[in-house]
Amino acid sequence: MMALGARSITSEAQTSNIHDSSYPAEAIKLGLLIPEHEALAAKDGAELAIREANNEGGYEGRPFNLITHSTEGPWGTGSTVSVSMVFDDDVVAIIGSLDGRNAHLVEQVATKTRVAFLSSWETDMSLSYAFVPWYFRCIPDDHQQAIALIQEIYRKRKITNVAIIGTEDYDSRVAVQSFVKTADSMKTVPPRQFLFESSGQDFQKVLQEIDHSDIDAVILFGKPPLASDILPGLKQQNKNLAIFGSISVVDDQKASSPDWNLYEGMTLISSGYWFTEKGVAFQKLFQEAYGYYPGPAAAYAYDGINLIIDVIKKSGADRNKIIDSFAGTDYKEGITGEIRFDEHGNRIGLPGLMTIKNGHPQMVTGDK
Repeated sequence: MMALGARSITSEAQTSNIHDSSYPAEAIKLGLLIPEHEALAAKDGAELAIREANNEGGYEGRPFNLITHSTEGPWGTGSTVSVSMVFDDDVVAIIGSLDGRNAHLVEQVATKTRVAFLSSWETDMSLSYAFVPWYFRCIPDDHQQAIALIQEIYRKRKITNVAIIGTEDYDSRVAVQSFVKTADSMKTVPPRQFLFESSGQDFQKVLQEIDHSDIDAVILFGKPPLASDILPGLKQQNKNLAIFGSISVVDDQKASSPDWNLYEGMTLISSGYWFTEKGVAFQKLFQEAYGYYPGPAAAYAYDGINLIIDVIKKSGADRNKIIDSFAGTDYKEGITGEIRFDEHGNRIGLPGLMTIKNGHPQMVTGDK
């Protein structure tokens, strides 16, 4: 199969609208929002799910059509493209592989227009605080990731001298705040915090502080550039330092395979699909189609689209019926595991952990 590595996104008014005009008018349209034109991983994962569903006959002979917009542009673009999806593209549901700030804008539009909104990448807990009955999240939120890391670091490994390294961008900052709050509620020793305006800075000072403070474990909250900038120094300076990371650390949504050599020896929040038969099959199909191995953003988008399709097959393509059916979803076919939602639309259950050994992910097992 030919790899689809070279793809272009047409731009209009600083947004993208990618769809296959060959679909007939009766196609069922699903909307996908991505953060920028180059963030193609979620689009590729979603397209693979759409392709598989259409190969199986779609819904009652009607094909599914993926409508993808980018929220790249001035503040507020997320609202503009969401409104366009609902009223111009006539999508029956929206999935967002976005940063937290844009996700809040989309949630506001979904609230007013009564369209189901499924988050596949945003981990900001406050998205569920709006108590919108048709908001759902298929990725573990910051609180759930914090609990999994705290159980491993403080409870299982008995490490108490811990430092957090993050950046001042919205998602990283919110994740750090959530971790600190969760750690306090679980009566653990407060971690030291090091936040930077961005990656690409001189980390020498923080490396020295970590070394002089006898820190035993470091947790990274941010995007891959933060990891690539600071991990070599951390590993060189302290060979015995335990290093952990959130889901976002390994994936910036670009069309590229995770660099497992960079994360060698780290313990990371796992998306689950690295270790199951379904997950391995997904990785193979994805690599054959797009020429690179999928990171978590692609996997959660793939699961999210499949979940929406499953809901439509059970309830029909009417927006209100989709909303009513979503709440009772028990999707057992996910490559990231079973997907069920609590009363606030959050995915139920804690994520697992994985460690990188010899350039490959390995599941972390044992009591936490």
